Amino acid sequence: MPLSSSMRDALQSGIVIPALPLALNASRHLDERRQRALLRYYAAAGAGGIAVGVHTTQFAIRDPHIGLFEPLLALAEEEMNRADCKRDIPLFRVAGICGNTVQALFEADLAQGLGFHAGLLSLSALRGASIEMLLAHCHRVAEVT
Repeated sequence: MPLSSSMRDALQSGIVIPALPLALNASRHLDERRQRALLRYYAAAGAGGIAVGVHTTQFAIRDPHIGLFEPLLALAEEEMNRADCKRDIPLFRVAGICGNTVQALFEADLAQGLGFHAGLLSLSALRGASIEMLLAHCHRVAEVT
């Protein structure tokens, strides 16, 4: 999603972008009501943006058996869109991106398709990779526009 000049100015002057905790119920499933409440809280508290799926403890949400990455990003985007109606400047959206290059490209495409502005790229899946391999990975993911 392109940045407006007002959003770019806000970023350059400094904004708070908290990392969204994952709200789970007692059965360790997504608690949608509480997750939405957390998003509304951050927006109402004056956050300039929200980072979703960036905690290392949340990397498991990408596991196909868990399948929470896409639903969490979609839920967050929906709530941030609602919050934007009450704000002068839209919330800046950051999505966590991790995994090997194929997975990271998938996640970057997904985030972009859901209207996220930026990705926070984890290199933990590439432990032991050479500097050249890490740079190639970063360049490939950065090409997602």
